[in-house]
Amino acid sequence: MTVTKLQTTLTMLGTGHALVTECFNTCFFIHSDKSQLLIDTGGGNYLLHQLKAANIDVAGIHHLFITHAHTDHLLGAPWLLRAVSGQVKKGRYEGKLNIYSHAKVLRLLHVFIDELFSKKDKAVMAQCLNFIEVQPEQELAIEQFRLTPFDILSTKELQYGFRLELPDNKILVCLGDEPFNEHCRNDAMNADLLLSEAYCLKAEADKFKPYEKNHSTAFDAGVMAAGLKAKALLLYHTEDSDLAHRAGRYSAEAAENFKGQIFVPRDLDTITL
Repeated sequence: MTVTKLQTTLTMLGTGHALVTECFNTCFFIHSDKSQLLIDTGGGNYLLHQLKAANIDVAGIHHLFITHAHTDHLLGAPWLLRAVSGQVKKGRYEGKLNIYSHAKVLRLLHVFIDELFSKKDKAVMAQCLNFIEVQPEQELAIEQFRLTPFDILSTKELQYGFRLELPDNKILVCLGDEPFNEHCRNDAMNADLLLSEAYCLKAEADKFKPYEKNHSTAFDAGVMAAGLKAKALLLYHTEDSDLAHRAGRYSAEAAENFKGQIFVPRDLDTITL
């Protein structure tokens, strides 16, 4: 991945919700000239396929932020840890993998390590993994990035969104994978790029029932982004019934209320921020 000085890119490794089969679960990689940050890991081994397809070298990943403990965000992590361990054994991984999240996620990762890996891998991981428990509103300096997590007040599971200041002072805000809560307004305002879930179209809400699952629609995301005065909006964590036409249909519905730029990426699409 080639970037120029101060340019930051976002690569969507996955764009779908938990039970998609035509694309990967939502997770993404943020890259600047000197900083790399992986957000979530999807639901399994296919994370490694997506990293390879995006030309992202596991040996270059040193920062991982996990938003919450649902399977589609967490269960790619054991595979990443195993891949990192393998790179360490080959002498290709320098430094540590820093993993940032709340206490439950970190506890589960320790359970995975204790129960799933060999003694040799455990010994390697003890040396190359750094677990960092973070609290809401705790600013993290991650190389050139400044990340501030916030509690999205999920009704299901403690989940963090975050506000990320990029090297050129632009702001990326990730709202997690549930509907926006007004409690988070100050954290979410005035983003250069706002990332929001959109489980389906409002026009197809009767079919996909987003509200029963505590999700929202592309229409809802457009209303919310306009109210938060975002400059651009990215929609993810969608259903996968019509990927060929998803971008056009979701963009059109969000644009009924939001007049900024709208991205509805496919898996492996890269956006320059």
